[in-house]
Amino acid sequence: MPRVCVEVPQHILDDLQEHIGDDKKFVNLSDAVRTACRKMLDQMDEVDRRHGRIE
Repeated sequence: MPRVCVEVPQHILDDLQEHIGDDKKFVNLSDAVRTACRKMLDQMDEVDRRHGRIE
């Protein structure tokens, strides 16, 4: 799997850390970022569908 390096504001990382770990939503930071990207892309696809840009 390719690796990506990005700059993320500390306050966003702090917010994510509250949801990472045992008995929380995400296993690790990578899982949280992948899930967030997938959800954003799904939302963008839905917007494109509504505007007739995707079949």
